[in-house]
Amino acid sequence: MASIFDSDYWIAPLGRDLIFPDPRLAASEGLLAFGGDLSANRLLTAYRKGIFPWYNATDPILWWSPDPRLVLYPKDFRLHKSFERILRNGDFKVKFDHQFAEVIRYCGTVPREGQKGTWLMADMQQAYIMLHEMGFAHSVEVYLDDRLVGGLYGVSMGKAFFGESMFSLEKNGSKVAFKALSDVLGSKGYDFIDCQIVSEHLVKLGATVITRDRFIDELKESLTKPSELGSWQDWRWRYIDGR
Repeated sequence: MASIFDSDYWIAPLGRDLIFPDPRLAASEGLLAFGGDLSANRLLTAYRKGIFPWYNATDPILWWSPDPRLVLYPKDFRLHKSFERILRNGDFKVKFDHQFAEVIRYCGTVPREGQKGTWLMADMQQAYIMLHEMGFAHSVEVYLDDRLVGGLYGVSMGKAFFGESMFSLEKNGSKVAFKALSDVLGSKGYDFIDCQIVSEHLVKLGATVITRDRFIDELKESLTKPSELGSWQDWRWRYIDGR
């Protein structure tokens, strides 16, 4: 993650209002603005514009809209044969919105290869827990023998899902969560899952690299559609061969 002090272009300071600069004007790395707060209104305003917070403990709140952008269109999930066999075995069980706080805690604490520390500090976690309580943020939980072993969380608005983070305590835990989310959102008419930053792992699963301009245009269209606001605890998923 870049530091605000490493940038060689002007970054907008945010005040008390909820106005963000035009994300189309940000440099390709995506750093657009700094400051403000993590209030629900500011976060929701940011997501509607294709902007998300991401910062280190030593930085102010940083707001990003990178170019290019990575998205998964649900129909494009790439199911490799080895993973299909794992799903067919049926060992993993999936639930939605049953342990949101636990999922976000794991996302902030489970070590990742090549990454030191976490951007998911306590204030960030609390902000998304607040969005969850409001019905905007959701989690996917993956269980093995009734033990939570993987999951992800993100924000849903219109027919767009903004993926934030995932974790695995067992091999394939987060991948099962991603597959389940893709299937269920696809069945409910969602347009895409925003994966934010280009990741080779997610590209292998079918995610597509698109320009920021295209992402913002598609987001605007998705936000005109009805939201699935509220708890998703009654949502169900199980793998069906060939789906």
